[in-house]
Amino acid sequence: MAQAEHRQFYPRPGWVEHDPLEIWRNAQAVVVEALRKAEVEADEIVALGVTNQRETLVVWDKITGKPVYPAIVWQDTRSAEICERLAIEGGQDRFRARTGLPIATYFSGPKLQWLLDNVEEARIQAERGELLCGTIDSWLVWSLTGGKEGGAHVTDVSNASRTLLMNLETLAWDEELLAAMNIPASILPTIRSSSEIYGVAQGALAGVPVAGILGDQQAALFGQTCFAEGEAKNTYGTGCFMLLNTGLKPVQSRHGLITTVAYQLGGAAPIFALEGSIAVTGALVQWLRDNLELIRTSAEVESLANTVEDNGGIYIVPAFSGLFAPYWRSDARGIVIGLTRYVNKGHFARAALEATAYQTRDIVDAMRQETGLNLDALKADGGMVVNETLMQFQSDILGTPVIRPIVTETTALGAAYAAGLAVGFWTDIKELRDLWRKDKEWQPRMTAETRERLYAGWSKAVERTFGWLD
Repeated sequence: MAQAEHRQFYPRPGWVEHDPLEIWRNAQAVVVEALRKAEVEADEIVALGVTNQRETLVVWDKITGKPVYPAIVWQDTRSAEICERLAIEGGQDRFRARTGLPIATYFSGPKLQWLLDNVEEARIQAERGELLCGTIDSWLVWSLTGGKEGGAHVTDVSNASRTLLMNLETLAWDEELLAAMNIPASILPTIRSSSEIYGVAQGALAGVPVAGILGDQQAALFGQTCFAEGEAKNTYGTGCFMLLNTGLKPVQSRHGLITTVAYQLGGAAPIFALEGSIAVTGALVQWLRDNLELIRTSAEVESLANTVEDNGGIYIVPAFSGLFAPYWRSDARGIVIGLTRYVNKGHFARAALEATAYQTRDIVDAMRQETGLNLDALKADGGMVVNETLMQFQSDILGTPVIRPIVTETTALGAAYAAGLAVGFWTDIKELRDLWRKDKEWQPRMTAETRERLYAGWSKAVERTFGWLD
């Protein structure tokens, strides 16, 4: 394993950007480092999978290979006015029947419209066929497979289903949606399945087939081997994303969830999922570290939280850029509520961890209302699952066992599985299911009365965030 953190840019309130060239440089560097650590040569690798932050948008010049603007990140809210205009006719759910999604700043389509409307020459260049766009998977695969020298401009169904531009029924870009956002079709990548050969890598991985693409949360569902209808996983990262496999049929949500393509293996029928997306979980710990400087490293939040017995009566609702599922309130902003002189920084740390667990409870309750299914257990993965205080509280507030697998980097694992299937390294998903191993399980220890009292406090705090922006 090798990893590198890239910089986050916040040029204005609600704006979040990344440097696509830095992401590409880091991707190349960690490939070289991982090969070195594993003592493996490129010619020993049979396939490469790519997983990515899904709704983050990159637009680049296909002649020079240079981005025309920084990547606009999934958390970014600059497209709020565009979303409001789109929702005037038909409301926030205007496109839900086609896309499975509400109209929200979260998705890539409105970001792309903003960029074409606001970056000098961008729309003119796009109309002339000089620009390409895509989510981070498209940018990386294009760069990996030759870039301006003929790189493959593709995306997969799991990423395309997060743009607000793909029709869930046809798995193709929808002409009416493109027209509504004034987006030329020529700029968009070709939509492919999640497991097939898209091209051959160059550089450090020269000759290796690029054979799997999955958006990060769908990749985690795949890596957790949630192949059966009703199986669910939650990934605890910068944000938190819970997916429930709904099988061959897309389930249209009435309780604030997203209908998404989970994966498609080659020419097989696509598998769908319901998703609950939470904007800020691990990012709240980063905020304690970077903005408030309460901790020096993210890992310290657990020991600081354990200096107190409970949250001291405070709740932190991290609606830094509005609230995602199940509320979809772009007018909400973050609050700390319940402050007294008794509260210290340990309570802040504990409340920050609890916010992740409470937001997950919001999603689980919505999924239960949507499908009638009760979770037998929640499979957990992502960077925050090493925090055992959080995992225990998550089990307590859900009243459900929480299970951590041996391999917690399930996004990378899922992308590898998709690539390996495409080249025949594994024969089928049954073989993958046999590879899954449990590391640790947490059982609920909290009384039902305490659970509901604490959750009622959280629900009251969430309501206080609504309507902060006029």
